[in-house]
Amino acid sequence: MPFRSLNSRMVEAQVLPGQRLFSQRGAMLAYKGEVSFTPSITGGQGGVMGMIGRRIANEATPLMTVEGSGTVMFGHGGHHVHVIELSGDTLYVEADRLLAFDGSLQQGTMFMGSQGGVMGMVRGQVTGQGLFTTTLKGHGAVAVMAHGGFVELPIQPQRPVHVDPQAYVAHRGDVRNKLSTAIGWREMIGRGSGEAFQLELSGSGTVYVQASEEKL
Repeated sequence: MPFRSLNSRMVEAQVLPGQRLFSQRGAMLAYKGEVSFTPSITGGQGGVMGMIGRRIANEATPLMTVEGSGTVMFGHGGHHVHVIELSGDTLYVEADRLLAFDGSLQQGTMFMGSQGGVMGMVRGQVTGQGLFTTTLKGHGAVAVMAHGGFVELPIQPQRPVHVDPQAYVAHRGDVRNKLSTAIGWREMIGRGSGEAFQLELSGSGTVYVQASEEKL
C-alpha cells in the first residue's frame, strides 16, 4: 500500500520509479526526493473520451500526476483522511472526496440513476451530489476525505443500512442504493426528526460515513 497515515488529516505516499499516483491539485503538502508533479487532463481515466464524459457528468475534479522517486505528504483543507485498500473490487466515491489514489486503478463514472431508477436521480438533487459518481477498480489504495472522521458500516444481505445522504462518503461491494422518504405528519408540521430523506444501501459490502452533514 503506497499510503501511510501520518495523522487523521495527512497521509504520506511512497513514490517509486516506473509507477505513478494521482492526487487533487494543490493537495501536496511536502515531499522528499526526486518527485515531479504535472497537471493531468485525463487523470488515467479512460483517455480523451472518458475525460469528455466526466466533464459532462461534472465529475472532472482537477488532478495532477505524481511520479519519480521519494515520499510525498498529502492533505487538503484540514479534512479527515481515510485510506481504503482495494483488492480487485470497485469503490464508488464522489470525485471531490478523492485526495490521492494509485495510478494502477481503473477510473470511470457511473450514472447513479441506474441504481434505484427515478429515486436515484432524486438523490442527486437532494444531496447536492451529481447524478454520476466516480468509480475506482482494481488493486491499490485510495485516500478519501471527509468532515469529522469516518466510520465503516458493513452491509449484509437482508440487513440494509440507512444513511443520511449528506453523511454518505463512499461505498464498495455488490450494493444497491435508493433514496427513501420518511415524511409523515410530524415532518409536515415541523415536529419531526428532520431526517426526511434516507439513503438505503442493500446487498453485500461496506459504506463509509462521515461524522458530519457538511459538504467538502
